[in-house]
Amino acid sequence: MVLEGSDLTSEEKARLAATAAQDLKANEVVVLDVQGQTQLADFFVVCSGTSDVHIRAIADAIIEKLRENGIEKPRREGVQAARWVLLDYDDVVVHIFSTEEREFYNLESFWSGARVLELTEESRGQREPAIA
Repeated sequence: MVLEGSDLTSEEKARLAATAAQDLKANEVVVLDVQGQTQLADFFVVCSGTSDVHIRAIADAIIEKLRENGIEKPRREGVQAARWVLLDYDDVVVHIFSTEEREFYNLESFWSGARVLELTEESRGQREPAIA
């Protein structure tokens, strides 16, 4: 799905959010393709941070990266407590957890039928530096 105001597909938007999370050293970044399994979104991006400051920084980095690509600010939940921050972009929903909250809610097992997108260095648009 492509939304107005952006030339990005839902998958591209999810990958961009995942890249921003990885760039901020988020833990265990996973992109779940939930198309056909729910009407909530096409993709979920799930990751975790090491502290409330780290979780907020990951959220801010994702918001900024998507804004740079023409995607306006999402609806946000949980930013104050920073134990489970949710960024809702309609077709893509980003879940940024503390380690404890992620283990407790275990979204990956709840959506176990979802296809997990491969996140490689190539898909992130980065290459290993050449060795001279």
